[in-house]
Amino acid sequence: MHLEIITPDRKVFEGEVNSARFPGADGFFEVLNDHAPLISALKAGEIVLNGGASRFQVEGGVVEVLRNNVIVLAEGASA
Repeated sequence: MHLEIITPDRKVFEGEVNSARFPGADGFFEVLNDHAPLISALKAGEIVLNGGASRFQVEGGVVEVLRNNVIVLAEGASA
């Protein structure tokens, strides 16, 4: 699936991933290929891609999942 992590200042990440784990407002959740459509609030925490191959710290935001496209709009993020 295609994933983008975007902040107001820049695009932090863009690429293909097999899995992504997010710090949801109500707890962590994971998104895999062909996931059902979803919009969720994110709290400050860590996004983990491909079982730990890549990690990004986010300061909160929202994530949208639709047709194997995942967009994270984060208040702030770093690798």
